[in-house]
Amino acid sequence: MSTLEIKDLHVSIETETGPKEILKGVSLTINTGETHAIMGPNGSGKSTLASTIAGHPRYEVTSGSITLDGENVLEMSVDERARAGLFLAMQYPVEIPGVTMTNFLRTAKTAIDGEAPSLRHWTKDVKAAMEGLKIDPSFAARNVNEGFSGGEKKRVEILQLELFKPKFAVLDETDSGLDVDALRVVSEGVNRAQDTGAMGTLLITHYTRILQYIKPQFVHVFVDGKVAESGGAELADRLEAEGYERFETAATGA
Repeated sequence: MSTLEIKDLHVSIETETGPKEILKGVSLTINTGETHAIMGPNGSGKSTLASTIAGHPRYEVTSGSITLDGENVLEMSVDERARAGLFLAMQYPVEIPGVTMTNFLRTAKTAIDGEAPSLRHWTKDVKAAMEGLKIDPSFAARNVNEGFSGGEKKRVEILQLELFKPKFAVLDETDSGLDVDALRVVSEGVNRAQDTGAMGTLLITHYTRILQYIKPQFVHVFVDGKVAESGGAELADRLEAEGYERFETAATGA
């Protein structure tokens, strides 16, 4: 079992008026085999947490720690974090003109594992994963995300997840922009990876819609850069019924 541990994490960004603190003391522990959902209103720090785990240079950690099996993640470069087993499915996947899906996937897998996968087995794995995610085989020859719809980009993110086999997957609003059919297909891909028991999932979302397909054991409510409350799956149902108002009111002291 692997453990991703976040302790009293404080993160700031630079603005025109100076540094602004976004995360104000976040603590979370995630083990492989577990699914944690983070829910909260816009601007509460959810995506900041995802970007900080992945190593985005815009975000400055002012105090606190992130460790993976006791190793200091904050001292790792972005590529070192990927090789250590961290994966980020981005909210807005970018296009990479001139790089085909086939070349990107195999090059990335080689970089993560430190050796090239067997071509015969790799081709079989890619084909099976694309079929599972209902991605047209012709996409393998296309440039990464270039001209893809929002739903197609999200499927490609989960394709990477299934092929790269990380220890921990951070899914930053993977459900945004998906219709019902695409949401089901993408969720099934995440569940296939999660069902191995070798991966932990941190699922960031506004809505309970995706939680009908990906069942979390733990739900955390983010408000004003902090975890306002944690609970089981039933907490998501309460949020669906009641919204975030009581948490926001408590945070402002109103």
